[in-house]
Amino acid sequence: LLSPERRGETLAHRSWASSRASSYERLEFLGDVVLELVVTTELLTRHPEASEGDLAWMRQQIVAREACASVARDLGLVEEFVAAAPNRQRTVARDMAAQVSVQAALVEALIGACWTDLGHERTQVGVLEAFAGVIDNATLGRRDAKTALQELAARDRLTVRYELVERDGPPHARVFTTRVLVGGEEAGRGSGSSKQASEQAAATEAIEGRTEAAEAC
Repeated sequence: LLSPERRGETLAHRSWASSRASSYERLEFLGDVVLELVVTTELLTRHPEASEGDLAWMRQQIVAREACASVARDLGLVEEFVAAAPNRQRTVARDMAAQVSVQAALVEALIGACWTDLGHERTQVGVLEAFAGVIDNATLGRRDAKTALQELAARDRLTVRYELVERDGPPHARVFTTRVLVGGEEAGRGSGSSKQASEQAAATEAIEGRTEAAEAC
């Protein structure tokens, strides 16, 4: 549905685009805003009684980098990105395409391109279809692990702090390990393909530890 020129722009990294303005970055910037608008509108329709806070937490789950990257993989954008790279850049493109941040940028660029070329109604339909599973899983009242841990710690007037303790693996397959300190003491550790993912994993372990301790009492 997109013109070949626009499709090429959505897959052009600045390292091989003719100019930075002709890479996917401008479309990504637009797509990020459009995604939030479409998701917010859908959540308001689905949850007419939800508070602003609940809507914000649900929206964050849907537009998070990991969720966008998952959609990009489902749509085949990773393979298209590598195929669109010049031959001399193909190996580098494969490394970049394995990064969650690049995958998320690709799906946001595609959304921006659709908004520009196809208009808001067709873009909205496409976004809701592509993100349907993520939107369905964003149930009312659910908190991500970091938010839940922050709320638990606040009840006891404790501070929460995250520290990156290790970064391992090649550039295309980084693994980050983070520890979380609650009240100055280590409460959990977690690993993931991004710092944010490792922090969420650490928070999950900390919550599980607090739950087990409470049950033991």
